Amino acid sequence: MAKRSPFDLSKCARPNILALEPYRCARDDYKDDGTNILLDANENAYGPGLELTNGGAVNGHTNDKTAHLHRYPDPHQNELKQLLCNLRNTHHHTNRSLKAQNLFVGVGSDEVIDALLRCFCIPGRDKILVSPPTYGMYAVSAQVNDLEVVKVPLDTTKNFKLRPEAIKDALSSDSNIKIVYICSPGNPTANLISKSDIQQVLEHPTWNGVVVLDEAYIDFSPEGSSLAEWVTEWPNLVVMQTLSKAFGLAGIRLGAAFTSPEIASLLNNLKAPYNISSPTSALACAALQPNHLAVMRTNRKRIVEQRDRMMRELPKIPGVGSFLGGAESNFLLTEILDRPRSRGGKASNETALAVYEKLAETKGVVVRFRGKEVGCLGCVRITVGTEEEVNQLLRDMRSVLQDIYRNGSIEEAEVVREQDANDVIA
Repeated sequence: MAKRSPFDLSKCARPNILALEPYRCARDDYKDDGTNILLDANENAYGPGLELTNGGAVNGHTNDKTAHLHRYPDPHQNELKQLLCNLRNTHHHTNRSLKAQNLFVGVGSDEVIDALLRCFCIPGRDKILVSPPTYGMYAVSAQVNDLEVVKVPLDTTKNFKLRPEAIKDALSSDSNIKIVYICSPGNPTANLISKSDIQQVLEHPTWNGVVVLDEAYIDFSPEGSSLAEWVTEWPNLVVMQTLSKAFGLAGIRLGAAFTSPEIASLLNNLKAPYNISSPTSALACAALQPNHLAVMRTNRKRIVEQRDRMMRELPKIPGVGSFLGGAESNFLLTEILDRPRSRGGKASNETALAVYEKLAETKGVVVRFRGKEVGCLGCVRITVGTEEEVNQLLRDMRSVLQDIYRNGSIEEAEVVREQDANDVIA
């Protein structure tokens, strides 16, 4: 029998936490049993960007950080910070150079998101601005910190273009907005936000706040796309990056914020003393060495090749519609239709949700349903996998859609069979 106590969780916990809707992912619905093809979380299917020996060790890795696990890790991580600076000092956008003083490193980008809110926003008063559809953790972290979220949606009539004038109007009308989060390449839109649009927001004449550019997927974009080094030109710009995507190191949880030395100092002052573990630091430092960067770039090239292949092959499947947004990432935002396009099919959340469920439950292929996001009617987000995984995705997508149409309409199933026959002849 439980002990009697005056404790009442519903009255003791903060109301905004009791009302919190947590961030959800496809793996909340479908657990990985080790055999699934996971195309839901935008991981690097080709594995870590590390040169490994036959035994699985990191080749050439003699760093002794992992030999001293009885000691707390380096609280400053200056070696790691400088390696990240070296990577992003491309001088495409400025002649100035990033230094370790421009960096805050955290446990994934999620720690960076939260640290910025705690640094600049007063709970219960201040606000953040986001442009949906976008990454869900901005809003979740805002709710945890008791902050209101102002939404200025991307322009869905112009392929999810940022609306800088509308953002500036919102900032002018509400001085309590302290942070603007911009995702580029967008998630789930996969398109780059133009530098000129970001500059328009930065050039607001009166707003006293911070622009945060989330570049989690930047390494899948054209060379020179990252604006990390641009923080040396703007006192209120923060550029977030991660090793979870192109580097294939989601498991070590390493995120970074490039910004002015003044903002970086504040973030470093408020963090936990030893937030980056020794194994994480050792693997991150190794990944930023030339031989390991070469592996990352080879894997990235393979992903881009499969991305281009998916863009060619998926639309050939009856029931797959258009790709929305861009293709500057390792995923595609893909429309699913209520019937084949040749039969006047239209984007359908019902069909997209059925595809999401049937792919996972009958084929072991996990994608992400995004149909409830702004401008994403009937969409699933599909991570680019390996060549073998893409082979299976293409087969299973065709099979699942055929089954859905067959169960819904004999006529549509016949159209699918006719289209299959035409494809074979072609």
